[in-house]
Amino acid sequence: MTEGLSLQKMMKTTPSKALVIRINLVFLAFFLVIYASLLLRPSSSVYFQNAASLVRCSLRECHHKMKTVLEENQATKQKLKGNMTKIEVPSFMNNMGKGMKIGMVNMDEDNVSDWKIHGETIPIYFERVSEYFKWEDLFPEWIDEEEELEGTSCPEIPMPDFKAYDDMDIIVAKLPCKYPQELWNREVFRLQVHLIAANLAVKKGRRDWSWKTKVVFWSKCRPMLELFRCNDLVRQEGDWWFYEPEMSWLEQKVSLPIGSCKLALPLWAKGIDEIYDMSKIQSTTRTAKREAYVTVLHSSESYVCGAIALAQSLRQTGTKRDLIILLDRSISQPKRDALAAAGWQIRLIKRIRNPRAEKDSYNEYNYSKFRLWQLTDYDKIIFIDSDIIVLRNLDILFHFPQMTAIGNDVWIFNSGIMVIEPSNCTFNFLMDRRSDIISYNGGDQGFLNEVFVWWHRLPRRVNFLKNFWANTTLEASVKNELFGADPPKVYSIHYLGLKPWNCYRDYDCNWNIGDQRVYASDVAHKRWWKFHDGMDENLQKFCGLTKQRKIELEWERKMAREMGFSDEHWKIYITDSRRKHLIN
Repeated sequence: MTEGLSLQKMMKTTPSKALVIRINLVFLAFFLVIYASLLLRPSSSVYFQNAASLVRCSLRECHHKMKTVLEENQATKQKLKGNMTKIEVPSFMNNMGKGMKIGMVNMDEDNVSDWKIHGETIPIYFERVSEYFKWEDLFPEWIDEEEELEGTSCPEIPMPDFKAYDDMDIIVAKLPCKYPQELWNREVFRLQVHLIAANLAVKKGRRDWSWKTKVVFWSKCRPMLELFRCNDLVRQEGDWWFYEPEMSWLEQKVSLPIGSCKLALPLWAKGIDEIYDMSKIQSTTRTAKREAYVTVLHSSESYVCGAIALAQSLRQTGTKRDLIILLDRSISQPKRDALAAAGWQIRLIKRIRNPRAEKDSYNEYNYSKFRLWQLTDYDKIIFIDSDIIVLRNLDILFHFPQMTAIGNDVWIFNSGIMVIEPSNCTFNFLMDRRSDIISYNGGDQGFLNEVFVWWHRLPRRVNFLKNFWANTTLEASVKNELFGADPPKVYSIHYLGLKPWNCYRDYDCNWNIGDQRVYASDVAHKRWWKFHDGMDENLQKFCGLTKQRKIELEWERKMAREMGFSDEHWKIYITDSRRKHLIN
């Protein structure tokens, strides 16, 4: 009986223990889940990677973040010390002596102990830009140039606290290089390291007797030509690049906006008739410079009339700069004489073929524009396309560095008017890269935008494009008012599409062709012909119609009539006397 009772107790207690074990297992599993979630929780540094946080805040606002990041970097550096890559010292350092102060940029994860034989190595601490900070944040397609809405502003690229450092004899920086990845040359972190090195050179670099300082880069990719010119390259040794940049030039470059998100020349906020304050710009110009306006004609005489009008328009603005035109041998002697009479100094060139262009295509020889960089008897030139007329003096642009231009699409500039600094080594660089660089439009503009990715934005009124992309009544009203304003409100008009001299003077023939209608403006057309009529009659005759062009115009009018375009420009009675006096 007793044994039976004991058995019953044992049977009752057994499930009780199993239940306890199950409960314990549940609690243990819950504890492990909580522990794992805490262990895998993102650190606060990930929060600071948020684009809206890093891209928009100023350096002062981000100070607490900066401190956190620097502390984390220093802690990480201690942990990684044993795994650092040892950086060999290039041989050219042996010629620089010892006892130097050497600023080290972006080399926290590298072993630079061998450098200490030449002096004290000084790590430069900075907050790395967020991976969410993209090139289009610095180079937006559109900005509020006229300050009609909120004005313009740029996100800030974090910089070191320069005041915390003493002067340095040399700056050494490791540049990121993601070539051949897409957009490798438009990586914001790559730009950040360049700007830190440039600012250190300007603010903390010791100058030698020629007012230069020493900057060394370690990179498989060539440093940016926009900040470190090939003229300033002293020596290349493997992946090492040794520069001695001219400090007055570099100082101006780093004083300009960090992207096209702001105007380099905020002229319009000053009012169209007010004189722009040049004091800050002129202070960086140490000596008088040799300067010129330049255009290029090659492969065809179809732009001779435009080049004649361009020269005449430049002279009417009162400029005293030289006018240089580069011609190939396709331009006949009578046309050369007319161009000289218009005001151009003629220089003959050999055309440069675009190796990616098809034979006999419109862009087969458009890399001839690279010859601009061979004009080394000038310190600076302003290139102007020959389908532009200039309405106001542009001499102010000579105070700006290469590459300065107006915006076009996305993050690219328009090459119709651009500031260039001639250089044989830059010319050689362009020639060497002809086959490597892919132009987005197959032309020189696309090519140059892949070379000079960091450029400075001019107001669009400097190179006012004759187009109507929005195709709205408001856009047409605003632009046509600017095209026709007298005194002029724009500095130049860039005649995109079919050119005025290839149309009847009665109306803009871009109206006749469907995909060209975005370029049509009778107001801008009338303005060009008004300017034409003020030229010498001996020059006007080079703006005549050829027999072939007359046939094309009549065909285009016929097709416009058949398409039934509602503006009915094709109905306009033609009075242009050039129809009866055709040229060869």
